[in-house]
Amino acid sequence: MTVNAMTSKEVTRKVFSKEELFILDVRNESDFQDWKIEGENFKYLNIPYFELLDGVEGIMDKIPSDKEVLVVCAKEGSSIMVAEMLADEGLTVSYLKGGMKAWSEHLEPVKVGDLKEAGEFYQFVRIGKGCLSYMVVSNGEAAIIDATRMTDIYLEFADSIGAKITHVFDTHLHADHISGGRNIAEKTGATYWLPPKDATEVTFAYQPLEDGNLVEIGNVEINIHALYSPGHTIGSTSFIVDEKFLLSGDILFIDSIGRPDLAGLAQDWVEDLRESLYKRYRELSEELLVLPAHFMIIEELNEDGSVSEKLGTLYAKNHGLNIKDENEFRKLVTENLPPQPNAYQEIRETNMGKINPDEEKQREMEIGPNRCAVR
Repeated sequence: MTVNAMTSKEVTRKVFSKEELFILDVRNESDFQDWKIEGENFKYLNIPYFELLDGVEGIMDKIPSDKEVLVVCAKEGSSIMVAEMLADEGLTVSYLKGGMKAWSEHLEPVKVGDLKEAGEFYQFVRIGKGCLSYMVVSNGEAAIIDATRMTDIYLEFADSIGAKITHVFDTHLHADHISGGRNIAEKTGATYWLPPKDATEVTFAYQPLEDGNLVEIGNVEINIHALYSPGHTIGSTSFIVDEKFLLSGDILFIDSIGRPDLAGLAQDWVEDLRESLYKRYRELSEELLVLPAHFMIIEELNEDGSVSEKLGTLYAKNHGLNIKDENEFRKLVTENLPPQPNAYQEIRETNMGKINPDEEKQREMEIGPNRCAVR
């Protein structure tokens, strides 16, 4: 029997629609425990590939015959071989095209709203990595915020809707993924904006993004207000777009808050983080729709696959926004930290322009889950 190739886009649609899927992951146990494809109604079996070299007869009783089965490995090759063995045993089975590397790089555009005047707001969900980036479109112009290194998706999407990319922003110097902002700006002639306090070591030219900046996208006036909100990094800057959307970068997530330690200055930045979340954001309208730069768990996805929530709802439900004792808050964000992102120092240096790894090295540097949050 033949086996089918299932794309990351097809798996993403299953995540969004909460479909059932049985995943046989044939990577090493440590890799599976660290990072896997997540879906609300997904079931899993992890058997390393090397244990299946002599055949799959010993695991047939563990694999359902009445559910869709997907075999997953790091790059694709091992999953094809295991899928073929399962097909020979009579199962209908697929393998993940491109493996977990492809899963890490897939971006799914989702419309999150309309602007008050003519225009749209799109979120690009990097489902396997937990990264979120954005495109604001108005009257044939577009701005991109927190782009990933997979720049073609933004260029192709803008082209498909007839928009010219004129501005590119990074809310901060990223440590968990390589920014595509500078690359997009070079390809399109767009202005690249970066918070200057995060850019003291960068090797390239940029437009300083500072509190009070006002940028117009399109002929209709679309205001992007920069709100200086340090804590995750010393330069972290939020955006209020169209008086309706709050792009919080890595300061505030739906289920968690940002970590302050990725530049080695956790103790120094705790007060900045608390000031941003407990004072600066408190002064904003509770009706603002928060659009973060990451999500941490699959439960943060809305019904349409987007990640967003009103600021007032987060102040009611997000634990990180409701810690009255300052010492307890300090302890949470300096001691209760997940492992640091893979190769985060190299990623920071790449985003500064200090090093320029080839594409394969960049893929390796980014492998793994999002680790920008504190819960």
